[in-house]
Amino acid sequence: MVKPTRVTNEIRGLRFRHGEMTQAELASRLGVTRQTVIAIEQGRYSPSLEVAFQIARVFGVPLDDVFHYPDIEEPAS
Repeated sequence: MVKPTRVTNEIRGLRFRHGEMTQAELASRLGVTRQTVIAIEQGRYSPSLEVAFQIARVFGVPLDDVFHYPDIEEPAS
């Protein structure tokens, strides 16, 4: 079984703020399958660095506005 990624994203919200772009439209612009976009949106798959930057570019936002990685808590001393 594949372990879900801890990386979260704002892709669904960005799609809707950009003319209600469909998953298929985004996939076509990225050169990936719709299933790949679904998996990324649901946090079941982390995109390559190149695809991550392409997603940010499609929406015209910085990478940090698309993807979030939780801060790692430091153990108490």
